[in-house]
Amino acid sequence: MSVQDILKRYATGERSFQRVHLQEVELMNANLGGADLSFADLRQSRMGKTNFSQASLREANLSEAILWGTDLSEADLYRANLREADLTGARLIQAHLDEANLMKASLCGAILSQAKLAHVILYEADLRPSLDQRTDLSYADLSGADLSYADLGGVLLHHANLDGAKLCRANLSQRLQLADLIADLTAASLQGADLSYADLSGAILHKANLRGADLSGTLLTGTNLQGAIMPDGTIHA
Repeated sequence: MSVQDILKRYATGERSFQRVHLQEVELMNANLGGADLSFADLRQSRMGKTNFSQASLREANLSEAILWGTDLSEADLYRANLREADLTGARLIQAHLDEANLMKASLCGAILSQAKLAHVILYEADLRPSLDQRTDLSYADLSGADLSYADLGGVLLHHANLDGAKLCRANLSQRLQLADLIADLTAASLQGADLSYADLSGAILHKANLRGADLSGTLLTGTNLQGAIMPDGTIHA
């Protein structure tokens, strides 16, 4: 099935396009909101600014796809393969990304507020701010996620659930050239998280829950820990 076939069928009301093969296709600025593209092969396709809101992309292969500015709000991306995908500025509000593979993906300036990312792989992912927008993971569920070596400088993570997450050697330090871009983990839950050798210099962890977290080798220079629950259960003054 070609891109033109899918768009024509979608225009007539059809929504089921499971297991389609559209590798390396051009699908820019299209509207496929609510479409079922479960198990689709969309590797290396260019889909910038396309509307996939409320669409199903369960277990779809989107590796190395261009998805900058794409609307994936409330989309189902359970176990989707987004390895090395470009999601710069994408909207993923309330998206379901549990167990998805986002290894080395670019999420600069993406909006993932209230998204579900339990056990997602974000190893070496880039979540820094874009030129005009901060990456927003506020209230997101990142429990058990692998964020090892990820670049999280300036990311909004307030009230996020990071219980049991792997943040080994992740970078959440303040950007010296952009003083207002500080990783904000206000009231975030990091119970049992692995923060070993992570850089949290200048980050905000006001009232964060770090009970049972691994802080061995963690850089905490200038970190705001006021009211935070420390690994041993004490509250930081």
